Amino acid sequence: MSEFANLTELQRRCIPDVHFDLIPIRNLVSNQDYQRDLSESHITKTIRDFDVYQINPVKVSHRDGQNYVFDGQHTIEMIASVSESRDTPVWCMVYDDLQYAEEAHIFAEQQKHVKALVPYEMFTAHVEAGDNKQMMIHNLVTNVFKLKISGSRAPGTISAVSALEFIFDRYGYEVLERTLGLSLSTWEGEDLSLSSSILKAIAMMVSAYGDKLDDETFRDRVSKFSPKAVCRNARDRRPGIYGYVESLLIIYNGKNKKKLNIRKLFWSNGRRATPPPPDFVTDG
Repeated sequence: MSEFANLTELQRRCIPDVHFDLIPIRNLVSNQDYQRDLSESHITKTIRDFDVYQINPVKVSHRDGQNYVFDGQHTIEMIASVSESRDTPVWCMVYDDLQYAEEAHIFAEQQKHVKALVPYEMFTAHVEAGDNKQMMIHNLVTNVFKLKISGSRAPGTISAVSALEFIFDRYGYEVLERTLGLSLSTWEGEDLSLSSSILKAIAMMVSAYGDKLDDETFRDRVSKFSPKAVCRNARDRRPGIYGYVESLLIIYNGKNKKKLNIRKLFWSNGRRATPPPPDFVTDG
C-alpha cells in the first residue's frame, strides 16, 4: 500500500498485519479451549450499561476457513443480546497468519501491559465529561466543604473517591453531605479522618439512625479519639467496615442514656445482614 512505502523497518514492526471487516456474529467462533468461560453476570452488566462508544473491535484469527475470536467473546455475546440477533455484524480486526498456539499466546499476554484506570482517574474523566453524579460530588467536596479531590492523600484532600461514589449510590446525596460534615467537624481534616473506611462507617451510622444520631454528641465524644485510634480499635474488633462502625458506635454510646441500638446496623428489611458481636452493648 502506498501509505506504507516510506515507512522505516522499525515503523513497520509497530503496525500489525491485519484488516478490518464487519462480520456477522453467527460467523464467529469463540469456543477455543484457551478462552475463559463466559460470565453471564458480566454480560448482564454490560447490557445494562450498554454504550456503543465503549465497544472495541473484536480480534479474530481467520484460520482453516473459520473466524476464531481470541479477544472479544463477551463483546459479541453482549451485542447479540442487545440487538436480539446473531446476524448483527461487529467490527473485527482480522489476522490471517496466526496458528492456534499463537492465538493462545496472544490471549494469555493481552492484559500483561495494560494499565487500568484508578478510581481517581475515572472520577476526573467523569467530571470533565460533565456527568451528573460526579459533578454533584465534586461540587459538594470543593465548593461546599472547600476540600480538594486528589489521587493521593494530603491535608485538606480527599483521595477516597470510590468511597464518595459508594456513599452517594447507596445512601444518597444528603447522607454523603452529612457524613463529610461530621468527619470535618469532628477531626478538622486530620490524617485518616477522610479515609474510605471512616467515611463509610459514618455514612452507615447516619443512614441507620437518621435523626436519632445527634451530631453534637458525635462530635463531642468521637473527637476525643484520633482517627488512628479509631482505626486501631476497628482492626482489633473485626475485619472490614463493621469493625469501624462498631468502634465509632461504642465511642458514641459511652455513658449516654440514649444509646443507639446496634440492631439497626445489623438488620436490613427484616433480615440479619451480619451477626453482631456478643460483647457489643445493645440496650437503648
